[in-house]
Formats: sequence, structure tokens, C-alpha cells
Amino acid sequence: QVQLVESGGGLVQAGGSLRLSCAASGRTFSNYPMGWFRQAPGKERVFVATITGSGANILYADSVKGRFTISRDNAKNTVYLQMNSLKPEDTAVYYCAAGPRFTAQPMAYDYWGQGTQVTVSS
Repeated sequence: QVQLVESGGGLVQAGGSLRLSCAASGRTFSNYPMGWFRQAPGKERVFVATITGSGANILYADSVKGRFTISRDNAKNTVYLQMNSLKPEDTAVYYCAAGPRFTAQPMAYDYWGQGTQVTVSS
């Protein structure tokens, strides 16, 4: 089992920044690709970014490319999502998820956090 806890969400004005964190406990963190997904009200959960266990490979959704940065610190069992130049359309609940596959498909992830709300005002 892997337990995931997100933090760092909040209310920010358009153009601002936030950094989300996802702390993991349980099985060996570095073995798992980690992903970030988001879900806006009334919409399905969609891919944001993912990173391999070593951090060597990263994939971003086109909608966040150039604005968001995913990273991980395996010594701290934590994955981060730095979000810059935020837009109102980034408003959503953000979830982190753990492996076992490096993919944009949410169904491929076995473990999920409870989510953290990000609200971007115009």
C-alpha cells in the first residue's frame, strides 16, 4: 500500500503561482512513477503531468506545458507540482497518484491522494 497526502492548494489570482506537494508513505517511493491529475466541477479527471521513479522522464499535458513543473525528491518521499502563470481555467481539485506505469492514463495509477483545491480568480 502507498498512502498519498497532497497539500499546497489555495486561492490565487490569475498570473500567480502555487506549489503543490504530495507526501507518500508505504512502499518504496522511488519505484513508482508519480502523476498529477486535476478535476474541475462537472468534468472528468484529466492528466496534468507525470514523472518516472528516477525523475529522468517527464510528460506534461499540452495545456500546462511551459507553465507547470513536476519534480520529486525521493529522499523525502515527495513529489511536487510548481504552477506558474496560473489561469482561471486551471481551477480544479488536484490529485497526485502513484504508478505502476509512466502514463497519462489515470486508470493506470493504483494509488490516489484525497486531492487539494486550487482556485484561480480572474
